[in-house]
Amino acid sequence: MDTPRVSEQEEHRVLAEALADTSRARGTARLWRLLRALRVRNYRLYVAGQSVSLLGTWMQRLALSWWVYQRTHSALALGLVGGVGQLPALLLAPLAGALVDRWDRQRLLVVTQLLAMFQALGLAWLVLAGRATLWHMFLCSVLLGMINALDMPARQALVGELVQQPVDLSNALALNAAITNGARLLGPALAGLVIVRLGEGICFLLNGLSYLALLAAVRAMRLPPHPTAPPRMPLLAEAHAGVRYAWGCTPVRAILLLLTVANLLGMPYQVLMPVFATDVLHGDAHTLARLTAASGVGAILGALSLASRDRVVGFGRVLVLSTGLFGLGLVGLSYARHEGVAWLMLIGASGGMMVLSTTSQTVLQTIVEEAKRGRILSLYSMVFLGTAPVGSLVAGTVATQLTAPHMVRIGGLCCLVGALVFACYLPALRAMVRPLSAHRELLQDTTVRAQTAMAARLHAHHEPTGSGFRE
Repeated sequence: MDTPRVSEQEEHRVLAEALADTSRARGTARLWRLLRALRVRNYRLYVAGQSVSLLGTWMQRLALSWWVYQRTHSALALGLVGGVGQLPALLLAPLAGALVDRWDRQRLLVVTQLLAMFQALGLAWLVLAGRATLWHMFLCSVLLGMINALDMPARQALVGELVQQPVDLSNALALNAAITNGARLLGPALAGLVIVRLGEGICFLLNGLSYLALLAAVRAMRLPPHPTAPPRMPLLAEAHAGVRYAWGCTPVRAILLLLTVANLLGMPYQVLMPVFATDVLHGDAHTLARLTAASGVGAILGALSLASRDRVVGFGRVLVLSTGLFGLGLVGLSYARHEGVAWLMLIGASGGMMVLSTTSQTVLQTIVEEAKRGRILSLYSMVFLGTAPVGSLVAGTVATQLTAPHMVRIGGLCCLVGALVFACYLPALRAMVRPLSAHRELLQDTTVRAQTAMAARLHAHHEPTGSGFRE
C-alpha cells in the first residue's frame, strides 16, 4: 500500500536534486562567463599584480591630499596639486603614444613601474624625514603625471596583447574597471587607518612597495617578442600621424568626441560633490563619503554588467545607451533634494560612464591598426584624464555664477544631446566599421552574425573540447 507513495516521494527527491544541479550549473556558467578573460595565464598574472598596485595608488592619492590640506588648509592648493598631476596626460599624450608604438610594451611597463616606485619611495623618504614641502608635492605630482602619460597607453595596449579575442578583450577591460573601482573604495579606507596610526609617510612607502607586485607579474608573463621595426620618421612626425589618423578615421573621431563631451561637461560633477553634500543635501563629511561610495558602487555594477556580456555585437548601441544613462543620472542628480534619490542617481550616472569608457576603449582597440594602437590609446587617455582639469575649471566657474545643480544639469543635458547625435550617425558608423572588424564580430548586422554563429556551431562538431585555461 505504501509503495506508490514511496515511489512518488523518490521521484520528487530526484527531480529536486536535478533542478538543484541545473541551478548550480547555470550559476557556474554565469560566473565563468563573467571571469572568462582569466582563462589566459598572462592576464591572470596582470590582474594579480594590478590589484595590489592599485590599492597602493589610491592610498597615496588620499594621503597626498590629506598632507597638502593639513599643511595649507587651502582648497586652491589642493586643487592645484591634483591638477598639475593630470596636465601631462593632456600635453604629452601624442608623444607618449608614439613611444608606445615604437617600444616593446612589456619592457616599457617595467620601466614605468620602476619610475613610479622610485617616485613613491622618494616621497615617503621626504615625509618620514620631515623634509617635505608643498613644492615637493607639486614636483612629485608632475613627475607621476608624466610617468602615467606613458604608462596608461602602454598598459592598455598590453592588455590587448594579453587577450586576443574581442569578447575576451571586452571582458578583460571590464574586469580591470571593476578592480580599479574596488580599489577606489578600499584603498582610501586603508589609507585613513594608516594615516591615523602611522602617518602619511607610511602610505607613500606602502604604495612604493605595492609596485613590486605588478613588476613581478609583468616579468613572469610569457609573451612573443613585440615587433619593433626601425622608426621611419621622427618621433614628432609619428605623433602627428597618429593624431591625423584619429581625426581622419570617422568612427575613431566620433568615439573620441563623444568621450570628450562626457568627460569635459559631465564628469566634473565629482568636483561638486562637496557642494551637494553640504549645501544641497544639508549633510556633512559622512554624507560626502556615502555619495562617493554610491559612485563607486555604480561603477562596479556597470563594469560587471559589461563583463557578463558574452559577445561584443551591438557595442554601438551600448555607447548610445550608456551615454544617455550617464546624462539622465546627472539631470536626476541636479533635482535631487534627498540623499536616497541622490544615491540612486549617482549609481546610474557612474554606471553609465563606466560602461561608456570601457566600451569605447574596447571598440578602439578592436578597429584600430596594431601599428597605431598606442597612439590612439594615448588620445583616449588624453580625453579621459587630460580634460579633467579643464572641466573642473569650467564646472567651478559655472557653479559660482549659477549653482552646482545647474552646472550638473547642463552637463547632463549636453551628454543627452551627444548621445542623440551619435545615435543619428550610428548606421553610417556601422557601415564604416564593418570592413575593419567583420572578422572580429564587432558591430555586425544580423546576417553576418547569423552566418558567424552557424559557422561556429558547425566548427564545434569537429573540434574536441579544450581546457578551460589557455596559455
